[in-house]
Amino acid sequence: MNYEIRPMRPEDGDKVLEIFQQGINGGNATFDKVAPAWEAWDTKHFNVCRFVLENETDEVVGWCALQPVSNRDCFKGVAEVSIYLDTSVQGKGLGTVMMKKLILDSEENGFWTLQAAIFPENTVSVKIHEKHGFTMIGTRERIGEMNGKWRNVVLLERRSRVVGI
Repeated sequence: MNYEIRPMRPEDGDKVLEIFQQGINGGNATFDKVAPAWEAWDTKHFNVCRFVLENETDEVVGWCALQPVSNRDCFKGVAEVSIYLDTSVQGKGLGTVMMKKLILDSEENGFWTLQAAIFPENTVSVKIHEKHGFTMIGTRERIGEMNGKWRNVVLLERRSRVVGI
């Protein structure tokens, strides 16, 4: 099957949120309990560095985006990474394809650091980030409560070799 990455459009919102909800339902992708309304999601993420992954029938089966880590000007080049794939296409190497695109586009848009906070149980996500130059910088223990259980996250970051050097 062939896949194409293209810029995210507003009309992709329903599918983006559906895939996000799949990640929520899986229990190891986010602390969020329910996908937000599209307007809230749209406001939370940068307008640049947003992509969807389409299959050969033009169905959106994945997405990636960046969101700010702070509104302070000194952190304008630091962003948090999100990559989500429909459960039907997981395990096919498409997370790697999305990560490569997101890294290239982030550098073209002036981002010098990408970061991620991942549940340690999400070993596939941790491995994809490490494969693409993210370094594990620590663990935040019992940082948040989810479904009556305190959860840890591992912190990973990738410093650009072309922006902010």
